[in-house]
Amino acid sequence: MKAFAAAALGLVLSAQAALAAEPVYPPASRIGIVPPADMMVSKRFSGFESEEKAAAINFVEMPAAAYAQLVNGLTKDALKRQGLSETSREALKLGAKTGVLIGGTMAGPVQGRKWVMAVKDEDLTALVIAQVRGGQDGYSEAQMREALKSIALRGPVPIEEQISALPFRFGDKAGFRPVRVMAGNSVLFTDGPQDTIKAVEQPMVIMAAAVNVPVPPAERRSQFAHAALNSNQILKDVKIERSESFRFKGQDWHEIVAKAVEAESGQPIVVMQTIRFEPDRYVRLVGLTRVEQRDQNLPRFRTMIDGVDMNP
Repeated sequence: MKAFAAAALGLVLSAQAALAAEPVYPPASRIGIVPPADMMVSKRFSGFESEEKAAAINFVEMPAAAYAQLVNGLTKDALKRQGLSETSREALKLGAKTGVLIGGTMAGPVQGRKWVMAVKDEDLTALVIAQVRGGQDGYSEAQMREALKSIALRGPVPIEEQISALPFRFGDKAGFRPVRVMAGNSVLFTDGPQDTIKAVEQPMVIMAAAVNVPVPPAERRSQFAHAALNSNQILKDVKIERSESFRFKGQDWHEIVAKAVEAESGQPIVVMQTIRFEPDRYVRLVGLTRVEQRDQNLPRFRTMIDGVDMNP
């Protein structure tokens, strides 16, 4: 009987260990991992974080075709410009998946360790960015690498389920349809048959939220908004037409309308950026349209963000 009880207990414990090793997927994410101990699903982005250990693992889903361009861009110089001093680079073969895992130290005012991993299968490229701020406390190199290499990719998640997991909800979509959700906190909309949009042949709207982050004080919000717009790499030759702060629905807003050029194609476009600030978060809309469609689409962009509510 004792032998039977011991065997039964062993089966239970081994089953629990097997369950614990199952990958965890953030809501609506196709990317999952076995996270390090005490790291929880983030409410701010698609991935995991531990505030106590100042650590985070962030997921970004991309098309499979994006893998080669992504990896080719992960050069030492490019990573250094983004604040990562590379110390290791490893080619990965994880079952049917291939990838690369780069490790290094964080450069700049925030010190710590950082990892960038790109993995692809037949229909998905996963970009995973992990960091542990501070010194050698928190998670070890081995713990982080083990978690990253546990990556699992699952099949497509319905777009409606992805949108329901965002930190905000929509009222009037102004006739735009969702194309894809990105990083668990942003979504791309368009109006037209194409999902891959070249030269802004269809109007585009990107809605994104930043939750539980420092919000700039009122006197710095205009500067913040201009910096956010100028950081958009798909735009060049930006010429501001209008920039204003205002109060609406009891909240502080900032809006910019500008002419610009779509960087890849050289197509002249009009961009509208509207940011709605709350005490510990903000939501940002960037709408792009061809010049000849501005009068039709700029009011639609405002209708969209006017109808957005942040989830509690």
